[in-house]
Amino acid sequence: MSNDAHLRPQGEGEQPLYDTAVPTPTHGERARTLAAAIRAGTLCTIATDPAGTPYGSLVTFAMDGPAPVFLISELAEHTKNLRADARASLLVAESGEGDPLAKGRVTLLGHARVLPDGPERDSAKNTYLSVHPNAAYYIDYADFAFWRLDVESVRYIGGYGRMSWVDITAWRTGEPDPIAPHAQAIIDHMNADHADAMVAFCRALTRATDTTAATMTSVDRYGFEMSAQTGRGPRPIRLPFPAPITTPDDARRAMVALVRRARELLACGEPAGSDVRQ
Repeated sequence: MSNDAHLRPQGEGEQPLYDTAVPTPTHGERARTLAAAIRAGTLCTIATDPAGTPYGSLVTFAMDGPAPVFLISELAEHTKNLRADARASLLVAESGEGDPLAKGRVTLLGHARVLPDGPERDSAKNTYLSVHPNAAYYIDYADFAFWRLDVESVRYIGGYGRMSWVDITAWRTGEPDPIAPHAQAIIDHMNADHADAMVAFCRALTRATDTTAATMTSVDRYGFEMSAQTGRGPRPIRLPFPAPITTPDDARRAMVALVRRARELLACGEPAGSDVRQ
């Protein structure tokens, strides 16, 4: 876990309205989560003609542990490039509406190698097919081969104000967030059905005591983030779960516990933010 929540814009001269020491995913965890959720990226190789020129191409991939694997044809230009120079990088970026520079992306740099028959190729094949089942009809063609990018450096950008070169050990040992596949459903449910609970969270568990409305903007294994409407406009809020979660049921139980605690504090008139770490 790390703490980079304080990097979010607060407004000139404004202090965060929540405890910025609450648990937050590390950049390694964020980068692993992003890469695991996306199925295509830009593979950059060193062109053979004109020699030495960076060459970018769209590829599909799957994450086999900390390494992306590709199924590529010998006829592809990027395969010819890799045969001559194994240096490569893969850019993986979030899509969707809105400012593209506010979205997450990760660049994986290293050396690529073809996988011969054996356990590594079997693992790559099973992983790739689990993500790209339509590849089954050509996966054993003679002119296709599995390649693996052995990641040596990782650059993570999580939008404005959140970026770093990720420690390679943190990348290799980090795990994708288990809540990520369910995050949007949790966010939609909370915003549609529990708007009053989120106002209670802000008023009781943070310094945003004048919150009139709040919407959930993200959720991860350690906690969740909201945009609170206050007297000085919208302000970012992050709150931790009592313990890390791994399933939607865990999320529901954690939210119920937080709602109960927030309402108890409001009923007792205790100072806002008095047990934000609870």
